[in-house]
Amino acid sequence: MQLDNESRGMFWRSVLSAVRAALRAMLIPLLAVFTAMLTGGVVIALAGGNPIAAYVGLFQGAFGSARALSETAVWSTPYIFAGLAVSLTFRGGLFNIGAEGQLAFGAVAAAWVGYALPEVLGLSLPPIVHLPLAIGAGIVVGAIWAAIPGALKAYTGGHEVINTIMMNYISLNLVSYLLNGPMKDPDPLNVIARTPLIDENARIPPIVEPLRIHWGFPLAFLIACLVWWLLWRTTLGFEIRTVGTNIEAARYAGIRVKRILVLTMALSGALAGLAGAIEVTGLNYRHELGFSIGYGFDAIAIALLGKTHPLGVVLAALLFGAMRNGATRMQFLTQIPVDIISVIQGLILLFVAADRIVRYLYRIRVAEERVVLTRGWGG
Repeated sequence: MQLDNESRGMFWRSVLSAVRAALRAMLIPLLAVFTAMLTGGVVIALAGGNPIAAYVGLFQGAFGSARALSETAVWSTPYIFAGLAVSLTFRGGLFNIGAEGQLAFGAVAAAWVGYALPEVLGLSLPPIVHLPLAIGAGIVVGAIWAAIPGALKAYTGGHEVINTIMMNYISLNLVSYLLNGPMKDPDPLNVIARTPLIDENARIPPIVEPLRIHWGFPLAFLIACLVWWLLWRTTLGFEIRTVGTNIEAARYAGIRVKRILVLTMALSGALAGLAGAIEVTGLNYRHELGFSIGYGFDAIAIALLGKTHPLGVVLAALLFGAMRNGATRMQFLTQIPVDIISVIQGLILLFVAADRIVRYLYRIRVAEERVVLTRGWGG
């Protein structure tokens, strides 16, 4: 019995230690969000709006009804996938700015498999085959496109930031060509750069009709758990984190650094491609030019706000999704530009990146919180 009590004590101490670590990690981002909201309120007031009414509208638009919750989930889904893509490379000591292009290519690949593959094969594929093929195509294409700058980094020393930025231009312009040319919907009434609708057997069904929330949303949470497991519970994850911490030490320890660099970028691209594939198969049922503009770049802010941890990324993605979804209601109630949301997002990123400002502004509260964290939990 004594042994059982000791085991329970060790278990709860480990749980409390994990909670303390999580609170420490979340403290500065939470204060950064709070500070950005306060500063954003000043901006709203200067723009002639009522900050209280604006934030009430923002909350109502994001969480005030079943439809609002559904749309917040819809907005958050690609943010989770793309945020995980960027955070994974951060953990590996890389900076993937190419998630925008990887996402677009993943969407195009999923759309082509969704509408053209049955015609190519001359038969109708069942959902259990067609849907995984469409999603898998997006994952594979995104991984390949991201692996290219990863290989250039590993074998030539080419900087992945420059390469991924340049590859964004290549991918986005190629996608524009495809949607205006060989993949454009042949309907004579169509004047939009978009693909035909994908086959119904390649679509992710909604969770609750008539709401738009689909099974891609819980899948995003599952993928976040898998990324956490990969990084902290596998040999590959340990190698990725080691290379990201000290590449020379990793090389000295016998880790195949070049392989890890390429693989990290490929996994990141796979997640970004998955984001595009899920948007096509679960929401739009086709790929339209410009539907994904901004997701890849917002993902950088989400990864930073989430401290590159999968749980933090999920929370940051939900925040960004809620802000994007609630912006319309906020504008309706206050008549202020919806672009104020982008200003607030920028302020959040600013305060997260310049955390010394937050620590200075809340130095007394932060000090008190540290005492609570170190003593109040029995530490």
